[in-house]
Amino acid sequence: MAKRKKKFSKGLTVFLAILCFIVGTAGGFFGYFKLTMPTDTDTYVSGDLVINFLELGNKYTGDCTYIKAGDNDILIDAGSRTSSVTSISAFLDENVTDGTLEYVIVTHAHEDHYAGFATSEDAKSIFDLYECEIIIDFSQITEDKADQKSYKNYIRERDAEIAAGAEHYTAKECRESGKSKFDLGSGIELEILDSYYYYNVAESENDHSVCTMINQGDRHFLFTGDLEKKGEEKLCEMNDLPKVDLYKAGHHGSGTSSHNVLLEKIQPEIVCVCCCAGSSEYTKNNANQFPTQEFVDRIAPYTDRVYVTTLCVDYENDEFTSMNGNIKVTSGKGEIAVDCSNNNTLLKDTAWFKKARECPDAWK
Repeated sequence: MAKRKKKFSKGLTVFLAILCFIVGTAGGFFGYFKLTMPTDTDTYVSGDLVINFLELGNKYTGDCTYIKAGDNDILIDAGSRTSSVTSISAFLDENVTDGTLEYVIVTHAHEDHYAGFATSEDAKSIFDLYECEIIIDFSQITEDKADQKSYKNYIRERDAEIAAGAEHYTAKECRESGKSKFDLGSGIELEILDSYYYYNVAESENDHSVCTMINQGDRHFLFTGDLEKKGEEKLCEMNDLPKVDLYKAGHHGSGTSSHNVLLEKIQPEIVCVCCCAGSSEYTKNNANQFPTQEFVDRIAPYTDRVYVTTLCVDYENDEFTSMNGNIKVTSGKGEIAVDCSNNNTLLKDTAWFKKARECPDAWK
C-alpha cells in the first residue's frame, strides 16, 4: 500500500515561514556585526586617517605635521625657519584641495615649531596662504619671550587670521570651556589633552607644549610637541593615557623627553622623529645630537619601528639629505601602514645609526 502523504495546515506553514524569516534575519545581523565590530585582532575603523611628518627644506631641526582626517585638514606646527614656508606650502598645495586648514595647532613658542606662522610683514606666512578655521595654541610663555621678534611676528600674524574669521582658543581655554574634543567625522576625534603647564609657567618653554591625541576607534596617535620630563609626568597624572599606535617623539628624540613615566603608559608601536639626525645645531656632543642615545635606549624595549625625517651630512657646509624623508602613516581599515618619500628603512638599520649609536639589546 502506498504511504499516504502527510497534510500540513496553512497555519503551520505560515508559522514555519515566519520562523525561518526571523532566524535568517537574526543570522544576517549577527554576521554583519561580527564582521564590523572590534575584536581582539581586528580594529573597526570607519574613516581613513593620514598623518604626514614633513621635511622642512633645510639643515635645521623642526616640527611640522600635516594630518588628513576625512574632509578635515589639520596642521600641527610649522618649523623650522621662515624659509620652510616654501617646503610646507608645496606639500600642502598637493593635499589641501580647498585652501582651508580646518585646524591649526601651534604647540609652543619656539622658532623651530612656529617659524612658518611668524614671518615678517613683507613675507607670506602659513596664515596668509591658507584660510584657517580653528587655531589652538599655547597658553603660557616664559617671561623673556614677549619681547622677542619672532614671538611678536607670530602674534601679529595669528591675530590677523582671527580678525579674518578664525576661531581661536588656547589649550587652557579648550580644557576649561569643555571644547577639548573635536569630532572630525567618520569615527575620528581630535582631543586636546590636559596639562599642568597650561595653567602654570614652566622653567622650560618646551613644557608649555599643547598635547594632542587623535582617536580613531581604539587606535590612538599622540603628539606632545617638545614636552620634557616634568611635563610628561604631569601629562600622565592628569590624563588616562592609552597605549598608542603612533607617538611623535617628544623634542625631536632628545634625552629631555620620552621618559619611562610616559613610555610605560603609552607603549608605542610606531615612533616618528622630526629632526636632522646627527646635526651639531645644538651640540657637538655626538651622543646628545638628535635622536639621542638616551632616547634610543628608552624607546627600544617598546618598538623598533622608529623613523626619522632628515639626515645631516655636513652642518658647517649646509649639507643635508633625506633619511626616511616625509613620513606618511596611513590608518584605514586593516593594518596601519608607513610609507616614506625616500625609503622605509628603520632607524636601527640605517648607516648613520650603525656608525653613530650603540645598538640596544632589544634591537639586536
